[in-house]
Amino acid sequence: MNRAFVIDTSNSPYSKLHPVSISSVKFTDGLLAERVKVVREVTIPTQYELLEQTQRINNFRRASGKIQGDYFGFFFNDTDVYKWIEAASFSLMSERDEKLEKLLDDVIEEIKLAQDEDGYLDTYFTFDRRKDRWTNLKDMHELYCAGHLIQAGIAHHRATGKRNLLDIAIKFADHIDSVFGPGKREGTSGHPEVEMALVELYRETRNYKYLSLAKFFIDERGKGLVGGELYHIDHKPFRELDEIVGHAVRSLYLNCGATDLFIETGELSLLNALERLWHNFVERKMYITGGAGSRYEGEAFGEEYELPNETAYAETCAAIANFMWNYRMLLASCEGRFGDIMELVLYNGLLSGISLDGKEYFYVNPLADSGKNRRQKWFACACCPPNIARLIASLPGYIYSTSFDGIWVHLYTSNIARIDWDGREIELEVKTRYPWDGLIEFYINTDGEYIIFLRIPNWCKRYSLFINDQEISTNIVNGYVKVERLWKKGDILKLNLIMEPEFIVSNPKVINNIGRVAIKRGPIVYCLEQTDNPFSVCDLEVFTDSLLTSSFEPILGGVVVIKGKGSIVDTNIWKRNLYAPLKDINAKRKEVEFTAIPYFTWANREPGPMEVWIRKV
Repeated sequence: MNRAFVIDTSNSPYSKLHPVSISSVKFTDGLLAERVKVVREVTIPTQYELLEQTQRINNFRRASGKIQGDYFGFFFNDTDVYKWIEAASFSLMSERDEKLEKLLDDVIEEIKLAQDEDGYLDTYFTFDRRKDRWTNLKDMHELYCAGHLIQAGIAHHRATGKRNLLDIAIKFADHIDSVFGPGKREGTSGHPEVEMALVELYRETRNYKYLSLAKFFIDERGKGLVGGELYHIDHKPFRELDEIVGHAVRSLYLNCGATDLFIETGELSLLNALERLWHNFVERKMYITGGAGSRYEGEAFGEEYELPNETAYAETCAAIANFMWNYRMLLASCEGRFGDIMELVLYNGLLSGISLDGKEYFYVNPLADSGKNRRQKWFACACCPPNIARLIASLPGYIYSTSFDGIWVHLYTSNIARIDWDGREIELEVKTRYPWDGLIEFYINTDGEYIIFLRIPNWCKRYSLFINDQEISTNIVNGYVKVERLWKKGDILKLNLIMEPEFIVSNPKVINNIGRVAIKRGPIVYCLEQTDNPFSVCDLEVFTDSLLTSSFEPILGGVVVIKGKGSIVDTNIWKRNLYAPLKDINAKRKEVEFTAIPYFTWANREPGPMEVWIRKV
């Protein structure tokens, strides 16, 4: 069985769905295929060059004694190397590349030489800093670094079959287990990440001590061991949490680890807490783009309904963590609401984090901008670039799942899939222009009786389903329709999700959006960017009773744009006035046509203002 999985719940007793290997799904065309290709051909090679230029790999050479000099950069810079390795490994699962595999082996050798005999590995805590190891779990990210090393080792092993990095990761995990646990040292990570890594290491090795250690670190929260603060999600035990708070990435990574732990143990108190946190997040604290974290201060969640636009933090890593958490909740539940959030964040707040050419990145993703925010080639704190590379490279592993009944389709894109199910291989070919068009065609290439479950997105109000051009009726259960049949090779299953552009309003408690609307079509959130409009987009007031039209245009790599009507006021009236009579303003209005583009594509052309939430007349 091909086991090139993102996460492997194939033997997890409380996982209702099981993963499909990345190497079993070949993207053939469309937006996601293009994004994966760009990451493979552009992003991964340029990121390696940057890792070298910014001394991140040299930190390992320094730790091993190969070169002299001071440690370079932030104390958690090792993780950028590990995430790059994971991205490259996921890419190898999709397409073999001997040159890249050799480069990985060379980097892994540098990591191996930097590891201590007792298994400890963190290039910041070498030489004169050895005495400080494990003395400040709250701030210094040692366990966070370990988590990313473990994930990289697992991904590389699954991609290549080699154990060179996995054995390094296991040696460090064994060291951590010798230090922490019941009857040993108390403590937990100030930046959660190691929890989900340890559960995955248990899945890879079947060594129960790693699962126990993950549970220990989750159980230690709320004891004040890392400050007892909201910021670190240490203010109360995890199972008592009812509001998503603190540093957005840390909070969502912790939820990933807790969901992984539930999938292995079935502990309902964990699931109940996760459900409370999910509803609080999605219903009160999540941006329309799937972005997470409203405050620059602490990169944190704010109060309920605190969702500013121009000062939105919405870190790219937080969007990635949101996607990862909802995938785990989907595996645990078979409920389409989690796939809905995956799709929302993928096409909006996640893809916005990387430029269309694959060379520049956003750390924060605001929903309004004066034109000053531009993607950067790298950052001193470069957590986001390799993180988005590893997520995009792994996308083929998120499209499908299996259960005892059949095959589940969560995300739609053109692909050829050869899926292991019930001891045999089921081949499907999917043709679609999604997310620009809602028609998805499944060409069945394997005879047999099995069920295909298709997610009907929550944005879709009307859909139709056909088998060999004959319409069939179905019911939506937990977000999926069930198509059961004795399939014959050559059967064609067609799903048509009706896509229409529409205005969206937010809960009136979101005071920043009062009197404003956003535009959405299918899973895509739109924005107005200055370069497409011959007037200030900040001055526009849209006519919400007018028709919105959509068309595919050869801009920004080929996207569907939306046009509508609104009005603007002659801004000359404000040159010498702070206030003016309303009748004078209305007398100087003129009607205009506006053009909106997908939010994820903004800031790829010349700088200028951008708005997601637009004033309405």
